[in-house]
Order: sequence, then structure tokens, then C-alpha cells
Amino acid sequence: MPIVNLYSLSHYNFGAKETKVEKDTSVPARFARLRQIYEKEGMRISVAGVLLVQEHNYPHLLLLEIGGTFNKLPGGRLKPGENGRILNFHLFSMINYLIIGVLGYPNLLFVLLFFNLTEIEGLKRKLTSKLGPRLQNLVPNWKIGECVARWWRPNFEKFMYPHCPAHIKKPKECRVLYMVHLSDSGDFEVPENLKLLAVPMFELYDNAQRYGPVISSIPEQISRFEFRMNN
Repeated sequence: MPIVNLYSLSHYNFGAKETKVEKDTSVPARFARLRQIYEKEGMRISVAGVLLVQEHNYPHLLLLEIGGTFNKLPGGRLKPGENGRILNFHLFSMINYLIIGVLGYPNLLFVLLFFNLTEIEGLKRKLTSKLGPRLQNLVPNWKIGECVARWWRPNFEKFMYPHCPAHIKKPKECRVLYMVHLSDSGDFEVPENLKLLAVPMFELYDNAQRYGPVISSIPEQISRFEFRMNN
């Protein structure tokens, strides 16, 4: 059973940094941009970190709050050829398209191998962008651990699934969640237009109406981990 050490929220220092302008002003604008990205680069691949702390010996998930109504995990979209890796998304799409032509379905093993080339370094970059202090020497040494889940977006819509439906040959997005093992102390800085919340697991569980299916399912997805509370 994987072990995750959890430390009290009071062990960490929190500050603010310059505002990060949201790229999308509405849900329709977000999916319009997703369509543009798909037409240019192929399937969007995004990564997100599951960062946990403890309060009163109980796990809490760190979430970014936008505008007082919307919550998301820290992370974001991978760049094509993230971190100078050998494959780009055009090549990925072409090869998998050929595989589909031969096998009649996507080769998910190839998909997963390709993702592993890029997503770890991409997640570190995104965590630094969203949570890292401005002083480079204070930026945490992000310890990316186990893959928690992969979610698939079949179409240019809000619906995502923890599996790729069999009839979908060209999903529009894959979102990968990773456990991030925090040190016993550290510094975080959050853009001024965002708020960092520590939300208890019981608040998230089965609460898709408030947090959406991805976040509300995290309590179930991490039940395979052993949590060790450190005070």
C-alpha cells in the first residue's frame, strides 16, 4: 500500500504573487479554445496535482478557488514537446492514427508511454507557476508520486469520464492526476486573483454538484493510500 506522509497546514507559509489572467472568461470560451488547440495540436493533455495536508489528523486537499465559485486542482495543459522530449503531439497523433488504421482502435499502451515522457516535468512546471514562490531558492522540490487517475473528455463538452469510451477514437482531452508528496514544511505563493483552500475529504466526497466529478471522486481514488499523520 503506497504511503503518504501528511503534515499540518501550519507547517507551510502562504503568500501572494502577481495576478494570473484567466485565459477563458466563460465556459463556452474555454471549449472554443479547446477546439482551436485540438485542431492545431491534437488531443489536449493536462496534468494536475493532488496535494494533501492534515488538520486535526484528517486529510485535506489543496484546491485553488477562482472568483469564489469555481475550484480546481493546481496544474494545467502540457506544452507540445514538453521539456524538449523527443515526440511532439503531431507525431503522436499521426502514429496513433496509423495504429488505429491497423488495429481498429487506439493503442492505449502507446498512449500511456507517450504521456509518461512528458507529464511529470510538465506538472512540476505548472505547480511552480501556480504555487511556487517568486524567489527561486524557495521553490519546493516537487516530489511527483503515483498516478491517481486519468480522465478523458470525449467531445468539446464539460463531461469527462475515468475511462475512454470504446466508441471514441479521438478523445479531445486526457487529464492526468498525480499524488504530490509534500515535504514537512515549505513556502507557497498564490496569484492574487486566486485563493488556496484546504478542503476536508468529507466535504469533497460525493459532492459533484459543488466540485465536479473529478475532484469529488478523489476521496475514493486515494483510498488505496496509507496516510500517516505527522504533527
